Order: sequence, then C-alpha cells, then structure tokens
Amino acid sequence: MELSLADEDLARLRAIADGHPEPLVFATVSGAHLYGFPSADSDWDLRGAHVLPLRAVVGLDEPTETIERMEMVDGIELDLVTHDIRKFLRMLVKPNGYVLEQVLSPLVVRAASEHAELRDLARRCITRHHGHHYAGFARNQKRLFDGEAEKRVKPLLYIYRVLLTGIHLMQEGELCANLPRLNEKFGLSFIPELIERKVTGAEKAALPEPDLAFHDAEFARLFGRLEEAQARCRLPERCEPRAEVDALLRRLRLGTLGR
Repeated sequence: MELSLADEDLARLRAIADGHPEPLVFATVSGAHLYGFPSADSDWDLRGAHVLPLRAVVGLDEPTETIERMEMVDGIELDLVTHDIRKFLRMLVKPNGYVLEQVLSPLVVRAASEHAELRDLARRCITRHHGHHYAGFARNQKRLFDGEAEKRVKPLLYIYRVLLTGIHLMQEGELCANLPRLNEKFGLSFIPELIERKVTGAEKAALPEPDLAFHDAEFARLFGRLEEAQARCRLPERCEPRAEVDALLRRLRLGTLGR
C-alpha cells in the first residue's frame, strides 16, 4: 500500500510551502493524513525543517527557531510547524519519534537535495531508546483519552497508532506511522471499524461503556508488547552517525540554503 497525495492537494500544499519565509530542507505531511484516517474536515499538518541565514544565528540574541501557522489557506485548514535545522537535528539525535516521523514521512511536499541524505541519517539514528518515546507518548494519549467526559474514536485511534508504530519500530527497526498499513501486520479486527467511524464523521459519538473495558485491556496488552519488543530489540544504544549529522548541519548553514 503506497501512500501518496492527490495532485490537487499536493499542488495546494506546495504553494503554501513555497511561501515559507525561510529556505526549506523539507516539508512533509503528518497527522491524520499520514496516519491513515483523515476525515473530510481534517486539517493538514505540514511539518518540516528550514535553514535560518548565518546572520540570524551568530548575533547576541537567540533566533526564533520555530515557525508556526494555523489558519485557513486556499481552502485548506493548515497547521504548519517547521524548525530551524539545528533545532531539528538536535531533536533527531535524541530518541524523538516526532521528528523521525516527519523526516521519514512518505507524503513529501517539498524537498531540497539534502533531504535524501537526511532521511538516510534519520534511519541510522534509530535506537532502542525510541521505545521509551513511544511508551511515554502512548501513556500520555491514554491519559488524555481517560480524561474525556465522553470517550471518542479519534483519540482512541491515536493511542493504537502510537502503540503499533512503537512495537513495529522495536521489532523491525523500521518506522511506519500509517495505522492501516501497520494493521496488515498486527491484524486487530476492530481497527477497520474504528477508522470507518472516524473517516465518516461518527468520531464524536461516545463509545459504548462495554467497549471501554475492552480497549483498556487492549491498551495493557499492547503496551506490554511494546515493552517486551524494546527489551528484545537489537537496535543500537545511541545515534551512531552523530558526527555525520553535525557535518550536514554545517554544510546546510554555510551553503546556499543558509545565505
């Protein structure tokens, strides 16, 4: 199952990316469109990394490293967040699944020539400690879900997406953030129905009480699988190509994108 953007959506997102105030190393789609359960009214989560000019990073004051936009643009409900490449790469060399998912997203809107090198480095930065990231992420999503007065489908899908992404990463050393694709491996029979409810707009309906006990048990089971997968995985302890990441940062800062 190949993930791609419709030509019309890609054209509109590229026009938005081209209006970015700083040169982009890449811009990709994250959120529900990447995870495989966008509704008709889902916003577009555009994520990426940009390069601030050298003059912006050598002065006395700290530069603004993150650029955010949340607004309607050309009929698109946009949620755009990009980080300066130094901030982005500092997060990448830590066990940070957020930036890993962004740079490895197959839904690429814009990419400089260095994007391919960055993707290769990102894959080599995956460590067993990314399991801690996904475990913490899953616990937080479950806490938010439990705190809702009415339990809805959307946050429940985010819980399963995070758990399955983490287990798969620990088992295979490969990142996949798309829930339908992940479920081809895990075969959870209830996932397609939850996705259908989300996509058709029934996500706001409260889940029946008996379902909540079932999903509590599934969370505990899958969380245990994540912990077990991390304990057994053979991924490295630390980001091995750190020096290469540093070299890429210097080239980007001093090269044409950083002028």
